[in-house]
Amino acid sequence: MLYTYKTQGTCSKKIEIELEDDRIRSVRFEGGCNGNLKGLGALAADMMVDEVIDRLSGIRCGFKQTSCPDQLARALRAYKAGAVEEGD
Repeated sequence: MLYTYKTQGTCSKKIEIELEDDRIRSVRFEGGCNGNLKGLGALAADMMVDEVIDRLSGIRCGFKQTSCPDQLARALRAYKAGAVEEGD
């Protein structure tokens, strides 16, 4: 299933996450630091949702209260809570 999450407080605007059986198949960010976010997506691919949440939660970007990695963790928590919009 493909899910979309609208980010808050970061340069990226949206995250598209493809999930299968609580495992991340792919992650794509819209906006933000292109190379870093492609790298983050590549690292998260094939990881279990809970492991990514544990590793990325609370990471901050400079003086911001969140970051793109933290937003990915929040998106995954929202997915687990059934609060993420299913995409095409």
